[in-house]
Amino acid sequence: MTSPSHYRNSATPVLRRALWRGITFTGVLGVLAAMGFGFAFGAQGVVSALIGAALAAAFLGLTAASVLIAQRFDMVVFFAIVMGTWILKFALFLIAAVLLRDQPWISPLALFVTLIVGVIVSLVTDVTVVAKSRMPFASDVSLPGEDSAQR
Repeated sequence: MTSPSHYRNSATPVLRRALWRGITFTGVLGVLAAMGFGFAFGAQGVVSALIGAALAAAFLGLTAASVLIAQRFDMVVFFAIVMGTWILKFALFLIAAVLLRDQPWISPLALFVTLIVGVIVSLVTDVTVVAKSRMPFASDVSLPGEDSAQR
């Protein structure tokens, strides 16, 4: 684990920006999908769209949060946290799919479309945030003779 409690990786602002924009856009998607599928399928469409958007936001949030938390640790723990979160997301997806599969109050089409669009929205958001960030080529390094506490 890193020793200074004030240590902040240069990727932290980028990850936070991606997290907040992704959650915001997924929320907007949930409202729009609920309205559209509400007109098409009634209450089932609204509920399904909101569940799909919530699942997309949860998966997006788990990914960004795991990286934000894991970056404070050494490389082995970092990858353990990120891969553990990926496995958790996969298990949660399977559990949600099994539990929601045959529910009479779910519109499978609305749930599927909203979830897929939510994943695409989160990917596009991540790519645009990272592409527009001003990250140096080499960051968070100490040059020989430099004290790491000065950073």
